[in-house]
Amino acid sequence: MSPHEVTLAHIEQAAAALAGVAQRTPVDHATHLSEVLGVPVTMKLENLQRTGSFKLRGATYRLSRLTEAERARGVVAASAGNHAQGVAFAAQQLGIEATICMPLGAPVPKLLATKGYGATVVTDGATVEDCLALAREHADRTGAAMIHPFDHADVIAGQGTIGLEIMQDVPDVETVVVPVGGGGLIAGIGVAVKEIAARAGRQVRVVGVQAAASAAYPPSLAAGAPVTIQRGTTIADGIAVARPGEHTFPLVRDLVDEIVTVEEDDMARAVLTVLERTKLVVEPAGAAGVAAILGGLVETTGPTTVLLSGGNIDPLLMQRIIALGLVASGRYMTMRIPLPDRPGQLARVSEILARVGANVIEVLHTRHDLGLTVGDVVLQVSVETRGPNHQAEVVDALVADGFHPEVADAS
Repeated sequence: MSPHEVTLAHIEQAAAALAGVAQRTPVDHATHLSEVLGVPVTMKLENLQRTGSFKLRGATYRLSRLTEAERARGVVAASAGNHAQGVAFAAQQLGIEATICMPLGAPVPKLLATKGYGATVVTDGATVEDCLALAREHADRTGAAMIHPFDHADVIAGQGTIGLEIMQDVPDVETVVVPVGGGGLIAGIGVAVKEIAARAGRQVRVVGVQAAASAAYPPSLAAGAPVTIQRGTTIADGIAVARPGEHTFPLVRDLVDEIVTVEEDDMARAVLTVLERTKLVVEPAGAAGVAAILGGLVETTGPTTVLLSGGNIDPLLMQRIIALGLVASGRYMTMRIPLPDRPGQLARVSEILARVGANVIEVLHTRHDLGLTVGDVVLQVSVETRGPNHQAEVVDALVADGFHPEVADAS
């Protein structure tokens, strides 16, 4: 029997309750990731879940367990978007009034989708933590049931149904890689895969991945208790949590084998890789596990499953991420090249770039840059390249011809 409040039996009950609401999402072979790791890699496509993320599972199970009196008073939740949509959709299906507190900077598609599912949306506060405080105030004032995004046994059990499906669909899996925010998802998956594997007399490693700018688990695990961090800015809003949950922390501590962190460029590159290689749209938080694999942070000796936890991404952010991903993967480079102000210099640079096969995307030729003398100009040129080695070839060719290119920082 598990010493924790969430057990495999609890998760199996959640799976039965989710039938007809949450979809059983597919598992797909990932050829490129398999080549990177040297073992078979599959992707659990929770980005194809209804509402676009795994959050529907925990929200639905939590709401299904409310009493009739609790349902009559409604529910309230706080979220940057995915939990908001999950709660709103589940509430709509169960005929429960829902109020969702979302940060002022919440992605527009997530905001509109939440409203579209019939919830009353309150946009206030700069962070999810601010919104959680507002949601608690609303619950205290109205009697509405507070639906926490991760720190509740029923929510954890609902998310753990993903672990059941992974073990059924990939019975020989040896490593499961999961994005981590507050820990509800990985805690539930950890309970499911560890207990099922133990029954079969074997082990499965569970690896968590956090955004480096918002990684509360490493210091919390080191301290032996949840600690609050100062969150940095991250494109992975879905896992931007400043403090582990009181319920999730002991589960993560006891069941997760390793937590690694990935940088913003890593996640941008992962989003781009998934888009190009699999034709799937995934948000930065959902691609954190792929980022860890591409970055060489996941050690494994056998079949591995990585969870794509969500696909809700603002098209404008997607545009920025694609650009950042191209830079991070060495396929886009911007250079600042000082030139003497005399005819023919731009033509010389263009000839060199053509010779080495760099495709020019954008050019800015100016005499008005700070620090220029009267006889100087600056050429800022952005080019498509084939990777880091090709970028080095481009720079070397310019230097060999007497130019002094300065490559813009990828950030």
